[in-house]
Amino acid sequence: MVRLGAFGVGLLFVVTLLWAAVQPRDPVQPDPVEKYHLAPVAIDWSWRGPGNAGIFGTFDRAQLQRGFAVYKGICSACHAIHRVAFRDLADIGFTAPQIKALAKEYDIPSIDDKTGEPSTRKGLPSDKFPLIYPNEIAARAAQNGALPPDLSLITKAREGGANYVHSLITGYRDAPKDWQVPDGLYYNPYFRSLNVAMPPPLSGDGQIEYADGTKATKDQMARDVATFLTWTAEPKLEARRSTGVAAVLFLAALSVLAYLSYVRVWADIKHPKAGAVPAE
Repeated sequence: MVRLGAFGVGLLFVVTLLWAAVQPRDPVQPDPVEKYHLAPVAIDWSWRGPGNAGIFGTFDRAQLQRGFAVYKGICSACHAIHRVAFRDLADIGFTAPQIKALAKEYDIPSIDDKTGEPSTRKGLPSDKFPLIYPNEIAARAAQNGALPPDLSLITKAREGGANYVHSLITGYRDAPKDWQVPDGLYYNPYFRSLNVAMPPPLSGDGQIEYADGTKATKDQMARDVATFLTWTAEPKLEARRSTGVAAVLFLAALSVLAYLSYVRVWADIKHPKAGAVPAE
């Protein structure tokens, strides 16, 4: 009786699986976001090297300084670069007096030496760029519930890197008629969900004035700040590439020397001279 019961349960299980296998699947509803979402526009960046191969490219120091000007004049109102220290700007061409003067423009959270109470002091070159908001709650309260990300590593954290940053900040446009944009959000086809809380940061040409006289078009500002944020994410990019190229050249030379040594050592054994008596 027990065997018959087990057989019946097993048979029922098999029949259920077969029935489920032959049933038609419900049609998959297309994701409405995929209809309008766009991939970032690919750009030939100088630091990517010839053909965007990622080899032998270098940062344009003038462009990095322009990118910092765009960040400081526009992006820093909401976004921090807290992983970057003021003295790191020496790598992009800022002098020590310039860095010291820049650091003094910022108030750094500190502790009063006498009372132990929270206080502030002027920034030092060794300090990192301070946070815009003291905590996440304060940030969301100031940004209508949205949390502005720190931009120090943004080009490494977002698929597309610098291309994504450039496309995002230049890609704001009117939404299609069949797409609903909630109040307080903005339509951007390069943003993953299409509706983004960040207002368009670049309103048009001439929003800032470059010290080197470069015309500050909307596209130029986007390229410059994307390059600067690539540097903040990979400040040692050039040194890493130089080390890699040197290592490859060293290994190539070592391989040639190893092969020549191999030929020299094994020549008499693999090809014994005429008349030589092989050792027993």
